Amino acid sequence: VQLQASGGGLVAAGGSLRLSCAASGRIFSSAVMGWFRQAPGKEREFVAEVRWGVGRTYYADSVKGRFTVSRDTAKNTVYLQMNSLKPEDTAVYYCTRGVSLNSPVSWGRGTQVTVSS
Repeated sequence: VQLQASGGGLVAAGGSLRLSCAASGRIFSSAVMGWFRQAPGKEREFVAEVRWGVGRTYYADSVKGRFTVSRDTAKNTVYLQMNSLKPEDTAVYYCTRGVSLNSPVSWGRGTQVTVSS
């Protein structure tokens, strides 16, 4: 499965962005799709994930209430709606696929999100 993320960009603090990730190939209902991010000088960190089959979602505490992860199984696409963005959300965001939570086995190319203060 190849993952292609898009939708990053530059936005002012308080603004919104929507990331999309199109997956090629079949995604099994047991898969976990999601997003991780890496800010300059920091470790890569978990942002949000969704169980492909049932749609249950999981979030890092730092983004709860501001970000929403969703999926469209017909389009093989996972989304990350990011609202109330903060400068500390600035990072390269990676689309991921895994078989269990917080354990990606596939990574897409990152997309840059920059939030200006």
